[in-house]
Amino acid sequence: MGREENIDNLPPYFLGSIVLIKGSEPKSEIIDGQQRLTTLTILLSVLRSLADTRYVRALTTYLYQEADLIANTPNRYRLQLRQRDAYFFQEYIQNEGGIEKLVALETSVLPDSQKNIRDNALIFLQKLKGFSASHRILLAQTIINRCFLVVVSTTSFDSAYRIFSVLNDRGLNLSHSDILKAQMIGEIPEQEQTLYTNKWENIEVELRRETFQSLFAHIRMIYRKAKPQDTVLKEFRDYVWPTRDTQQALKAKEFIDRVLIPFANAFSDIKDMDYESTNGAEKVNNILGWLNKIDNSDWLPSAILYYSRNKLDQDKLLHFFSDLVRLAAGMMILRANVNQRIDRYASLLTAIENNDDLYASGSPLQLTKQEQKDIITALNGDLYGWGHCKYVLLRLNEALSTGGVKTDYTIFSIEHVLPQTPKSNSQWLTWFPDEVEREKYVHQLGNLVPLGRKKNSEAQNYDFAIKKEKYFKLKTGVSPFPLTTLVINETEWTPLVIERRQQALVNTLKDIWRLN
Repeated sequence: MGREENIDNLPPYFLGSIVLIKGSEPKSEIIDGQQRLTTLTILLSVLRSLADTRYVRALTTYLYQEADLIANTPNRYRLQLRQRDAYFFQEYIQNEGGIEKLVALETSVLPDSQKNIRDNALIFLQKLKGFSASHRILLAQTIINRCFLVVVSTTSFDSAYRIFSVLNDRGLNLSHSDILKAQMIGEIPEQEQTLYTNKWENIEVELRRETFQSLFAHIRMIYRKAKPQDTVLKEFRDYVWPTRDTQQALKAKEFIDRVLIPFANAFSDIKDMDYESTNGAEKVNNILGWLNKIDNSDWLPSAILYYSRNKLDQDKLLHFFSDLVRLAAGMMILRANVNQRIDRYASLLTAIENNDDLYASGSPLQLTKQEQKDIITALNGDLYGWGHCKYVLLRLNEALSTGGVKTDYTIFSIEHVLPQTPKSNSQWLTWFPDEVEREKYVHQLGNLVPLGRKKNSEAQNYDFAIKKEKYFKLKTGVSPFPLTTLVINETEWTPLVIERRQQALVNTLKDIWRLN
């Protein structure tokens, strides 16, 4: 803003549209626009904290309507956040003196939502301290007089969602969990709403917001057992929590207690590898770790459903997850597309619900004879370049490990022992004189090893003896990759060595995944 500017000659500024659900009462529920209104409230609060005393009362009126002792009414806040954050927002943002208390507040005990409020307020505070007092007042006047919103209100969730979908062209996802929460809590008797609001929000905090959103997609799959044909919200309400006048429909309290909470707990334990039992939990958590490394999450609904039903039976979980990771890894190696995966896991969900024998021949949990044969063929082909290559190498690395060294699985790359482009005068061309033969072996499992990224970034097409010394040996004498250490024991790297290694590694995988 230039120093000569005043409110009369500033152009209007459009802040977009907000969508409300509004009945006959003055209060409205915000479907779209909560973040903008929250940000504006924080900004006005910071401006008030820096303003001369003569402006404080005027700015306060835009944050809340002051209590009326004659009418016996309390402060009425212009914007109210969800119950978990409402008091914090009132105390540290909307009430006078809140910003000053916020500056000194210890953040380590705050949930993410409240940390974000504090961080945003402090950024505004830092920036606005650099403005002159007159420019801060001009900014406040601009927000109140020159910033405009289009307000669209409706009386139902369905119409609000449709309006949002038409108006919103910014690629932002509507929080379906917020809409479902508001509608479900609204159907619970008023005296129990606080209890069930806390139950819902405790889950959301535990999972964190983004993960919590994905939980609803997994629950939708458990009930729908098909690829989405519409939005998660619509399908959730059509198949999980349908129109409440249907006889089979779950009541809101029943859904929260019998579906949302147990599925959320299962989801959290599976993703965090946090299964607990009196003994043997480590085995279950290890398998969950391998499931979480699968390059898709289509297996999760089946895992959530089975875990929630059998959490107290460790042997059942160990058996089921051992076969689930076998199935998921097998489909990944076969490069099954999303439709094939969805169909398979839909059948598995049905089998779990029907209490079918999941370990019988023909069960959707089991790999067919043909699938096992095709997996072996894929493992014997060119493995490099596919997303599952690292997974296979890591799985082998664990199988060959004696438990001595823990590997940071996030910091490694794949090295070809026989280089992809050997030098013309190298020993490699003596061992592999035929280009067609080299192409046959170079991307095979037997020629691939995991290697630390720092080492790999230095990689050259050295002859085998030099390569072993420079890349496969560590100063400590201990490699985090037993699969790589085995290369050091070889004196040469010929087709016969690769074939021997290939057969041994594939046989190990056949044992791991029971491939006949």
